[in-house]
Amino acid sequence: MNADFSFAPATGVGSLPGGDAREAAKTVTGSFEDFPFLAELPARGPGADMIGRTAGLLVELYARVEPSGWRIGDRPGRDTKRARSWLREDLDALEEHTQGYEGQLKVQAVGPWTLAAALELRNGEAALSDPGACRDLAGSLAEGLRLHLAEVRRRVPGADVVLQLDEPSLTAVLRGQVRSASGYRTHRAVDRQVVEGTLRDVVGVHGDGPVVVHSCAPDVPFALLRRSGAAAVSFDFSLLTERDDDAIGEAVEAGTRLFAGVVPGVDAPLSDPAGSVMGVRTLWRRLGLRPGLLAEAVTLTPSCGLAGASPGYARRALAHCVRAARSLADDPE
Repeated sequence: MNADFSFAPATGVGSLPGGDAREAAKTVTGSFEDFPFLAELPARGPGADMIGRTAGLLVELYARVEPSGWRIGDRPGRDTKRARSWLREDLDALEEHTQGYEGQLKVQAVGPWTLAAALELRNGEAALSDPGACRDLAGSLAEGLRLHLAEVRRRVPGADVVLQLDEPSLTAVLRGQVRSASGYRTHRAVDRQVVEGTLRDVVGVHGDGPVVVHSCAPDVPFALLRRSGAAAVSFDFSLLTERDDDAIGEAVEAGTRLFAGVVPGVDAPLSDPAGSVMGVRTLWRRLGLRPGLLAEAVTLTPSCGLAGASPGYARRALAHCVRAARSLADDPE
């Protein structure tokens, strides 16, 4: 679905350090002239974290903070209101810094399976433990995303909106590795067809718009994500092994874009731009893919969100992604 969509050469993953929405919007729009994103600022506290932020998007489902994490409740409380207030603040800042903008704009939300693994039911167990709760959660998320995307398009009318679904827990869900509330056991693995079907339903909310699925965990299920309709898969490049080669080659040949996380997400020395993409070029040669396809098939990002980085490093990392993408385009060999 959307596999022939063309993406800009570099963007960010989602989170940034600090708590100033206007400063974050200024950093993002200044770093990526052709592919900014709606920044997330989890340092502000519960409701600005990725689970709380997405819980605030849910329709007719609400969540509150408990000592153990986010738990589904009966009515919108202060935690829901806080999450929605921060999202409005972030959208206000983005709108202010994208006046007259035309081009790609990315927004992020937690995907249905990571949300089901993180949100607790009233009994304290993850929603993942109850198939009916998983269905309700996915349906509520889909409706919330539909409204959110419409709001973003209203605020930035010239934008081609790209939706990113964050699914760092997806592999654990597929393998039955999500721990129960007691920690002594794990929830059983969810059937791959159920996982794929639910993802396809949520991806479908964006209609003809492109959806990126992001996971900075090892063993990203590239083939499953491709079948679910994802136009691109975003991942930490350093976690790839040669076991992933076949799935990546098939994905590229099918038109799936790779969002390769090549710049460290926490403060670290940055190599020269050509050095940052050396691994990408090596992978390309190993797969026997045409070098000229590289710039069309790969978008460069940090390896994961930058919430744990210093503000200065976060700015340098975003700028480095742009320079590395230029290096890849200028010299694909």
